[in-house]
Amino acid sequence: MLTTSDKTNLLEQSSYRYTLQDVEEPNLYRDIYNYDDVPKVAFNHRRVPLNMPKDIWITDTSFRDGQQSMAPYTVKQIVDLYKLMARLGGPYGIIRQSEFFVYTKKDREAVEKCMDLGYTFPEVTTWIRASKKDFKLVKDIGIKETGILVSCSDYHIFKKLRMTRRQAVDYYLATIRDAFDAGLVPRCHLEDVTRADFYGFVVPFVNEIHKLSEETGIPVKIRACDTMGYGVPFTEAALPRSVAGIIYGLQHYAGVPSELLEWHGHNDFYMGVANAATAWLYGCSAVNCSLLGIGERTGNVPLEAMVFQYASLRGSMDGMDPTVITEIARYFEDEIGYEIPPNTPFVGENFNVTRAGIHADGLIKDEEIYNIFNTKKILNRKPGVAVSKTSGLAGIAYWINQYYDLEGDEMVQKDDPLVMELKEWVDEMYADGRTTVLARKELVAKINELRGGAPLKGGQSGSDDQEVK
Repeated sequence: MLTTSDKTNLLEQSSYRYTLQDVEEPNLYRDIYNYDDVPKVAFNHRRVPLNMPKDIWITDTSFRDGQQSMAPYTVKQIVDLYKLMARLGGPYGIIRQSEFFVYTKKDREAVEKCMDLGYTFPEVTTWIRASKKDFKLVKDIGIKETGILVSCSDYHIFKKLRMTRRQAVDYYLATIRDAFDAGLVPRCHLEDVTRADFYGFVVPFVNEIHKLSEETGIPVKIRACDTMGYGVPFTEAALPRSVAGIIYGLQHYAGVPSELLEWHGHNDFYMGVANAATAWLYGCSAVNCSLLGIGERTGNVPLEAMVFQYASLRGSMDGMDPTVITEIARYFEDEIGYEIPPNTPFVGENFNVTRAGIHADGLIKDEEIYNIFNTKKILNRKPGVAVSKTSGLAGIAYWINQYYDLEGDEMVQKDDPLVMELKEWVDEMYADGRTTVLARKELVAKINELRGGAPLKGGQSGSDDQEVK
């Protein structure tokens, strides 16, 4: 049978209808996932066409998946971060939704306070256990959409749930009906999709969901969950690890439109960001992230990373305010006490800091030489240098100019006496066996000493314990 595709406007065969393969033994893909070996990446040389949706967006799981890997946030912290996220996402809702727990009194208080703010975006959604009691709880709060877990690999179906595939499908469909009865839009989390029998279970199951959705007139969202981070973005990679293949199959053989399709990835193999971008490129509208990538094990896809992936792919921030990313990072450190690894892109202390003197010399001449973009404009963070044994005169001069906001004629040069005296002191420190970079407080104290209290002009008043005069 031929039908005209709404996406390609071409005649396509629609006779492929995969039926559930209710196997007696689980398919664990032992040729790929031999537990005693590193998982293998297989290729089948089948190319999936690029298919970027007209609209793409970000969803957040900081208050659900993120809270599963650190001390729970306080209600105030959740509300503060939600406000920052709304500012970051901008007026067009590029950060479309944020997902919350509702199990405890504190969880529900946070949800209610965030909803009371009246923001259109991010929309507050939930993640709950598959029970009628929880569905009613969500409905009573005023939530319109909730996530429910529908594990889809045989690892989970056979080993965790102790069911057959048919039993699992029947159980999941009954749960979805309960969500419909409660007046909720269900978001089905296809847990462990990158170890699932895609055409033997996933596609037939999603087809049954689609049929149920058509009968009730209620849309069902599908979240493809790379729970263990096994997904790969490589062209012509084979299932079950191919991100492009998963997105293509869900659209082409299970009829899931882009706007109802979401990718949720983990970073166990350093592929989180690449996989999320690949999901966008091949037809998925939403990618699910968490602030700073905080999540189970190695974490989720960092939300701030996908802000920049969005801008790279679309050529515009589309109303997002990336300077808020720096505020979020400071909030995590100052208010929550979370230590951000210093080399973390966009938010780490050293992300736009160089330690090499030759690099600092380049920064002085033109910061574009060694800075990834205008970090002052985009993230409200000037590029910096760390003073160490390799900084040289150029690095020390750059540090002074940056810290004291010296510009134009006020800037010190490499041959300035202050720079040269400070360089001698730095060399002495490392000659005595020092191995760590010099802290701001140490440098400020030494500069005050060398200048005898004479002021350095510029905008930096200093915030260290040692007063800058």
